[in-house]
Amino acid sequence: MEFQGILFDKDGTLFDFGATWNAWAGAVIQDLSAGDPTRAAALARAVHFDLSSGRFHPDSPVIAGTNDEAAALFHSALPERPVEEIAAFLIRKAADADLVPTAPLSPLLAGLAARGLRLGVMTNDSAYSAHAQLRAAGIFDHFDFVAGFDSGHGAKPAPAPLLAFAAQHGLPPASVVMVGDSTHDLAAGRAAGMATVGVLTGPASARDLADLADVILPDIGHLPAWLDGTVPALDNA
Repeated sequence: MEFQGILFDKDGTLFDFGATWNAWAGAVIQDLSAGDPTRAAALARAVHFDLSSGRFHPDSPVIAGTNDEAAALFHSALPERPVEEIAAFLIRKAADADLVPTAPLSPLLAGLAARGLRLGVMTNDSAYSAHAQLRAAGIFDHFDFVAGFDSGHGAKPAPAPLLAFAAQHGLPPASVVMVGDSTHDLAAGRAAGMATVGVLTGPASARDLADLADVILPDIGHLPAWLDGTVPALDNA
């Protein structure tokens, strides 16, 4: 079946995960700890963040989790602060993150749309943050669908939010490509009956994604060539 739509994850797919979110997380931990090194260490442990290297551990639940899940983790190390307050704080901070695109996004997305493809974003971040970040990057208007974990469709790895994109545009799920950097993204795509493209601009390796990806690309900039059949799959080793 010819592809009719592409649904992108946001963090680690449109925006480089490490370059965007490692520095953000370090600043969030410092803010929440109010400069207390013991509290900062506890917060970092809660979200599997290495303060010495300034990076998330690859197994951090925050990487593919929802904003509410991240807030609950921070709350476990900061129980005196209401979890709802932490969640709202994280949404505000995420909306102002310094975004590092994984490719020249506007021309890439314009080129994909020119092929007649419907484009969407489904992120486990909040819808508020997603809208703010896509607008800040100057690419919001390229998308026909933008959803967060709180948009009413659920969160990945459940297939429901992906199927909502397909249903909104009358697309057979098999005609849609789910593109993401995490196993959550690709498991959701498989469960929805979509084609799955893994990219290596997040913490996951090719080996991590191999069992769930139909193809693994270095980044989304290689999508047009892959659609044209001129880019082979990466070695999954």
